[in-house]
Amino acid sequence: MAAWLVWAFVAVLLALGEVFTPGLFFLGPIAVAAAVSAIAAALGLGWVLDLAVFVVGSGASLGVLRPIARRHIRVPLSMRTGSAALVGSSAVVTEQVDLNGGRVRIGGEVWSARAMDEDQVLEPGTRVQVAEIQGATALVYE
Repeated sequence: MAAWLVWAFVAVLLALGEVFTPGLFFLGPIAVAAAVSAIAAALGLGWVLDLAVFVVGSGASLGVLRPIARRHIRVPLSMRTGSAALVGSSAVVTEQVDLNGGRVRIGGEVWSARAMDEDQVLEPGTRVQVAEIQGATALVYE
């Protein structure tokens, strides 16, 4: 099998891996380096130079592309929608909340909730902060 074809196959596999692991943006830049290595192999530079192109290309693309992508992933609180918009907001405990569950009122809606700290028991009327939303359950802390 031709070396360029192997590098192209690796690039496709890495790109697919990036698609199925959203939010990390780690495999995409390496896929770009594999694609550049496929071009180097097609030019007949030899396996040592192909590998060198891949290593240098991986480092360069991770160093340049990943920080740009990470900056664009962080969405300001004012632009968040759905349950992501609730993270960081305050809530009021309506039914006792502990590690096993309970209920809180977040912005007029009642949500199932669990305490972030496994030893913490939050009584009704306590003001809490929403740390995370997991499905339809708010993870809260005082």
